[in-house]
Amino acid sequence: MSGVADRLAEVERRIASACARAGRRRADLTLVGVTKTHPPETLLEAWEAGLHLFGENRVQEAAEKVPHLPRETEWHLIGPLQSNKVRPALDLFRTIHSIDRPKIAHAVDAEAARRGVEIAGFLEVNLAGEETKHGFPLADFAETVAPLAGLHHLKIRGLMAIPPLGGPAEASRPWFRQLRELRDQLALRPEWSGFPGWLSMGMSDDFEVAIEEGASHVRIGTAIFGRR
Repeated sequence: MSGVADRLAEVERRIASACARAGRRRADLTLVGVTKTHPPETLLEAWEAGLHLFGENRVQEAAEKVPHLPRETEWHLIGPLQSNKVRPALDLFRTIHSIDRPKIAHAVDAEAARRGVEIAGFLEVNLAGEETKHGFPLADFAETVAPLAGLHHLKIRGLMAIPPLGGPAEASRPWFRQLRELRDQLALRPEWSGFPGWLSMGMSDDFEVAIEEGASHVRIGTAIFGRR
C-alpha cells in the first residue's frame, strides 16, 4: 500500500476503536478527508484506498481538483464561504459545514432554490469567541438561528465547531461536549422539530475524543494525507 493508503487504514483502525469505546457503530460516523493544498494525485491514492468523500476549504481549489476525481466523489465545503462565491460553490458542493452567519444561509438558500436543489448545512459556532475564527457567537445563539430552521432549500442538519488549537486532544473534550449540549438544547425547540443534529467536530489531533463525545462527521487531513 502507498503511504496514503497506510495512513487511511490506521485512521480507520483508530475510528473503529473510538466507536467501540463509545458504544457507537462505525456506520453512524462520516469520515471527511480534508484535502487542502494536496494535489489530485494524492486524492486519487485515497480514492483507490476507499475514501470517496473529500472536504475542501476553498471553492477555487475544489474547482481545480473536481475534474480529476471520479464523478461519484462527494465533496463537502468545510472552509468559510463568501457571498460572491455562493454560485460557484453550489456547482461543486451539496454539503456545507461552514454556514457562519444568517446572510450566507439566506444566500445559499436562495441560490439552491434557483437551481431546484437541496443543500445540507451545518451552523458553525465560535464556541470560544475567538476573533480569528468564523461562526455564530454563543450569545443568543438559539434566537439568532431560529429563522434558519424554516429555510426550504438549505436544510440545516447540524452544528460545526473548531476548538482552540494547540493543546492535547483531551483539551478539546469540553468544547466538543459544549457543542453537543448546544445541539441538544436546539433540538428541544419547536422550530427545530425533526432536526437530525449532526455534529461536525474533530480533526487529526483530536478526532477520537470527538467521536467519544458524539461527532457524526470528523474532518481529517494530516493523519491521512501527511503534512502539507
